Amino acid sequence: MLRMNVELVPKIVLMGYVEYKSPWIHFFRNTDEHILYIVKSGELHLRENGVEYVLRRGDSLLLEPGLDHEGTRKATCDYYYFHFRHPEMVAAPALDPVELAKQALLENRADSEEESHYYFPKFHTIFDKTGFRQTVHAMNELLLLYRRKHYNRGLTALRFSELLIELSRDYFLHMLQHEGGKGSKAVAKVHALLDYIHTHYTDKIGSGLIEREFESNYDYLNRIFKETTGYTITRYVNKVRIQHAQELIRATHMSFGEIGYLTGLNDPYYFSKVFKQFTGVSPGQYYKQVREPE
Repeated sequence: MLRMNVELVPKIVLMGYVEYKSPWIHFFRNTDEHILYIVKSGELHLRENGVEYVLRRGDSLLLEPGLDHEGTRKATCDYYYFHFRHPEMVAAPALDPVELAKQALLENRADSEEESHYYFPKFHTIFDKTGFRQTVHAMNELLLLYRRKHYNRGLTALRFSELLIELSRDYFLHMLQHEGGKGSKAVAKVHALLDYIHTHYTDKIGSGLIEREFESNYDYLNRIFKETTGYTITRYVNKVRIQHAQELIRATHMSFGEIGYLTGLNDPYYFSKVFKQFTGVSPGQYYKQVREPE
């Protein structure tokens, strides 16, 4: 497992895609870069620091700088490769991947120093066919961007960061669904619901809509959501709305009516009431605290 500060952008050194139609063996190498391999088809046989890996379709392997790696067997293979440097990507101590998955996917790290750090597996398999097709599409777009003029390198690095984060999320979601034991499928469902709320908090999110979107009974979803997050669905939706309202108050001069509208709380009186429930002060009082000089 590796740990990376996602607030810092990696420096792309080299990336590309190769197709070996005749059996081929990887050469010996020891570099000062991280290298990510993702296999599209065939097999890639590698050894890093004495540990052997066999990569097949959908497999990814993240190699670390300063370690010997080399091929161990000839094989045909089509794969993507990404060489990059990052000042804050390091090997992480042994951690329980299931507990780590719960923290990462359920956002239990909010308001802590850990919020900006993500964990990445050295080896992972994208089992979902749709997910793998989407990953291949994302990598092809990355390569097109990389091959353009140098002013696109910054955008390439950002897109590559997004790819790493998506691989991390896929890994942790798989861990929860297949290795997390009793209750992990419910946690995965809560994760999906959290994603939905953060994407659609400006909409009217009612019980009927959630039942249709998640094909589950609302009372059941609400129960497992509260057991996992400590909030009912409705209260969590309003929590997200007020957090965004606070951001808008700090950063803009919009009226409270406009801010309520943009965060899904259209009624000014209801907006003020919910705002005070979560912050302890009215929108006007909060404005004075954060915008007016002492």
